[in-house]
Order: sequence, then C-alpha cells, then structure tokens
Amino acid sequence: MELAKVDAIIDRYNNDPTALLAIMQDVQDEMRYLPREAVTRISQKLSVPVARIYSMATFYTSFHLEPRGKYTCTVCMGTACHVRGAKRLVEQLERDLAIPSGKTTADLLFSIEEVNCVGACALGPLVIINGEYNGNMTSDLVSKKVKQIKSQEGGA
Repeated sequence: MELAKVDAIIDRYNNDPTALLAIMQDVQDEMRYLPREAVTRISQKLSVPVARIYSMATFYTSFHLEPRGKYTCTVCMGTACHVRGAKRLVEQLERDLAIPSGKTTADLLFSIEEVNCVGACALGPLVIINGEYNGNMTSDLVSKKVKQIKSQEGGA
C-alpha cells in the first residue's frame, strides 16, 4: 500500500488531530476503504490512539475496513423502494456478481450494499452505482448495467 498518499492527505490538514474525520474520509476516498496500514499511519502522525480511529470507523456506516469494489452498487431499501421490488434487485445483483450483499467480488470490481432511504422515493426502486442514480430499476435493467460495466472494464 502506498503510505505516501496517506501522508499527503494528513499533510493537507497540517497534521491536525481535530481533522481526523476528514482525513479518514479522504483516505477512504483515495483507497476505497481504510486499510490497517493507513489507520496505523494516521495514528502515528496525529498521535491519536488506533482504538479511537477504529471507534469512529465502526460508528459511521460510511467507513469500510475491508477492500471495496471499484463500482459500488447501492440499493435503496427505504419503504417506497422496498414495496416496488428493491429486494429483487439485491437478489439479482447477488446472482449476477456471485457475492452476497455487503461483500465485494474477488477481482475488487464490484461491491453490493443496501442502505436506508436516500430520499429519491419517486425514482424507486433505486440503484446507485458510484453516485449515479438509476431509478425505476428492474432485475433486467440492473443485470444490463452490470454487464455494461463488465464489458467496459474488459471482463465477461
């Protein structure tokens, strides 16, 4: 892992321990998760206990301690999306990617996650792929999206 990237992020915040949350967010944006080595480096450079960093990382659901895919398929499970078939979309993603929800493919290309309402109820059921909102999704449409991404990435 490239610790120079972690150092550069910390330096942008002038090694300020009060910027811990922002530093953690920036490291995760760069690496798609918080690797153990990055947590250790943050702890050393900011003189913050590792336990405090892990406490924050496990408190906020937006942080991930395991590698994440290049493409995160986020399925809204709010009431409007749920009643319109969001669970079927999760099941289709699980079949297409051969992983359970909450996990990442071995090639680190895809992750599946379920979230509570994202406030786009009129678009439900909704799948967000790396920030791109895909509304009124069906199982067929979600499969087509996955195939499209795989083909542009040179996969099957």
